[in-house]
Amino acid sequence: MVDPVYGRWGPTEVMERVLDGTWAEVVDGMGLIQPESITYSGTSAAITDLGSVEFEAVSSLSLNGVFSSDFDNYMISLRLIGNVANFPAYRLRSSSIDSTTGYVRQYLYAGSTTISGGRTTGTTEFFDFGTSTSLWAGSCSYWYGPSLTQPTAVRFIPVDARDAATINDYAGTHSVSTSYDGFTLFPNTGTFTGRIAVYGMVK
Repeated sequence: MVDPVYGRWGPTEVMERVLDGTWAEVVDGMGLIQPESITYSGTSAAITDLGSVEFEAVSSLSLNGVFSSDFDNYMISLRLIGNVANFPAYRLRSSSIDSTTGYVRQYLYAGSTTISGGRTTGTTEFFDFGTSTSLWAGSCSYWYGPSLTQPTAVRFIPVDARDAATINDYAGTHSVSTSYDGFTLFPNTGTFTGRIAVYGMVK
């Protein structure tokens, strides 16, 4: 029945379709992906009911089975709490961590009247944001083709609790043409606490 105000489907019809399960499958937009399994070193880590992963005082956290042929591209949402000076890094993984020298990192920083940038090559991981705050920090990162047998590209957009506005923009590539199904997250030193979620983006 065509709704004269809302068009083809009104709110009531949409709710009925959702409740009867015919629209339960994600066919457009983004879908939260629950890891097949996780492993960690530290105090605790667990998959939540919604599919994200909460972790406390970990020195490494691996999410397995989050990249697949279902999606080419992904968004990863990360939030750290407490002392987050130990900024995070990622290594791609399939059956094991890939710590080859195929990673390249590029960054751009702008704060007050200072602008700087740099590049490192031949490293063993992607670096996300770095901050000296003791409150919280987080990022959204966009991953392009990690499950495809081609090089992977990543873009990190971070934010933290500093009073002054700053821009931290990180990007990375991995030159190895391997299909990966997960990643390992770890601090540059010590441990950290927070939550991470992986979303598949429609092809």
